[in-house]
Amino acid sequence: MDRLLKDGHEVLGVDNLFTGSKRNLEHLHGNPRFEFMRHDITFPLYVEVDAIYNLASPASPIHYQRDPVQTIKTNVIGAVNMLGLAKRLGIRIFQASTSEVYGDPDVHPQPETYWGRVNPIGPRACYDEGKRAAETLFFDYHRQHGLDIRVARIFNTYGPRMAVSDGRVVSNFIVQALRNDDITIYGDGSQTRSFCYVGDLIEGFVRLFESNLTGPINLGNPGEFTMLELAEQILALTSSGSQLRFEALPEDDPRQRQPDITLAMSKLGWSPSVQLKGGLERTIEYFEKHI
Repeated sequence: MDRLLKDGHEVLGVDNLFTGSKRNLEHLHGNPRFEFMRHDITFPLYVEVDAIYNLASPASPIHYQRDPVQTIKTNVIGAVNMLGLAKRLGIRIFQASTSEVYGDPDVHPQPETYWGRVNPIGPRACYDEGKRAAETLFFDYHRQHGLDIRVARIFNTYGPRMAVSDGRVVSNFIVQALRNDDITIYGDGSQTRSFCYVGDLIEGFVRLFESNLTGPINLGNPGEFTMLELAEQILALTSSGSQLRFEALPEDDPRQRQPDITLAMSKLGWSPSVQLKGGLERTIEYFEKHI
């Protein structure tokens, strides 16, 4: 919303605050071009707008597994409602999909042409399959009704304004390090992720939205790190006395995750500019103020 306001747009922010926080909007109070509406998109939304970015869904396992039925309803029924709104208004709609559509991949790195390897009945399926079904809906509306769609597949993203209790690995490690609690490593820490700073991701959103591509298109940082490497960087940056504690790997946790961003680079001229160390420093600075 900050980026769209900076670009001169009027913005209506819609959120049921299931995982969001009003604190993240404090700096927008009094902005005449911003309005906030508390609403759950599993119910129809009747507004007049000229573009939609659909980012609705809990994205952290600890949150989407807390209420898996609501999670899949948000991703499927919510998508139907947003697509219906876009169809009625004849406007472009952006879908924030996810690298989780690739599941625990047997192709590495993951290109957009890879169909994925997902457990449809596992504890992560409410999110993985919810996002896959949403992509199906978007492309069916595009083919059947000529709807103008944009679909981005987001890889692990981090940055300021994440919740202290977010549950994803970057925020977990930073909070634990700042509190000098043990750093929780699941499995042996050799599983990999690729971490994209939020500012880079939003630049990718805007470029995709303003392009003539439907997608899906991968948006993420191809720099790949093990969980142990991430923990060591955060311990060094926080000068923490935390120790590493190893626990069992959660069911269906992907072994590796790395985006192939060839399409984004060639078609959008986009690639991340913030390296992990710099992004972590900015994120740590935020959490130091809010713990």
